[in-house]
Amino acid sequence: MRVWALWGSMVLALAGAGAAHADVKMSGTFVADSACPATQAIKNGKNPGNVSTEAGKSYDLLAGNKDEPTHYLIQVPGADPERRWVKISCGHVSGGSAATTPAPSGQTKPSASGKPEYVFALSWEPAFCETKASKPECKVQNPTEFDASHFTLHGLWPQPNGNFYCQVPAADKANDNPAHWGDLPPVKLDANTRAELDQVMPGTASKLERHEWIKHGTCYGKSQQEYFSDALNLMRAVNASAVRDLFTKNIGKQLTSDQIRGAFNATFGAGAGDRVRVSCLVDPSSGRRLIGEITLGLSGPIGPDSKLADLLMASAPTAKAGCPKGTVDAIGFQ
Repeated sequence: MRVWALWGSMVLALAGAGAAHADVKMSGTFVADSACPATQAIKNGKNPGNVSTEAGKSYDLLAGNKDEPTHYLIQVPGADPERRWVKISCGHVSGGSAATTPAPSGQTKPSASGKPEYVFALSWEPAFCETKASKPECKVQNPTEFDASHFTLHGLWPQPNGNFYCQVPAADKANDNPAHWGDLPPVKLDANTRAELDQVMPGTASKLERHEWIKHGTCYGKSQQEYFSDALNLMRAVNASAVRDLFTKNIGKQLTSDQIRGAFNATFGAGAGDRVRVSCLVDPSSGRRLIGEITLGLSGPIGPDSKLADLLMASAPTAKAGCPKGTVDAIGFQ
């Protein structure tokens, strides 16, 4: 009996070990808000080389330690080994999936406030293209084009994070990676909206709009036409603001997150800048830190007559401004 009891205990122990949470694959960019230890392991804190993140620097996001992670696994170039764990409080995620648990099919997750909440992501395309030179939209950069002097649309993302793929067939989810965006269903828009989207979202050359609709737009609660029309309406407000003026006057120079937040305050009202987060990336060829993206927290219903100022002020302030300083990249490869 003792032998069988011991064997039973061993089986249960092994079963328990097998049931432990595996790493959850994630994608996107982790942007460090501060210098934090980047460890080889979470539990023992082993850190060969005493590696730390660099405030404002971007790292490839690889995984989380569980569905609702406490740590992110990132790639730290030059470290040995390069795959390192950092606490999620060390920074924020830009793009990709910082949470991987989707809403149940056909449902959207309510926000904590009960009001609809969104992240509105704007790109500075010249910086993006420094790291994605092979993208079709980056191969045709031109100083006379819209994206040389305007913010471009990355996406409008219903919150909370993880509110993805509502009523999306498994085959489409399987094709939702850049290599297969062309296999996703086309987005149906009227001629005027399509023409404006192709200008304001250069990534349509890579079928980015299909990805944005499949992953985020399906949880927006409106049609494709309304989803992209609403996003373009908000883009017009940003590109007509002091924020765009600040960037165009400082191409090739550095800006701080405080300056950028100040420009939002100047156009959209005192406090609007507190809802703004700046993300930087590193030019692999020169090592320059470039301002790559700005994300805005929005709250409230969005429609054709919505004012960006109202949506900004209705949302909660962000804890940190993100990247403290970066260069406004000029169009073309530097």
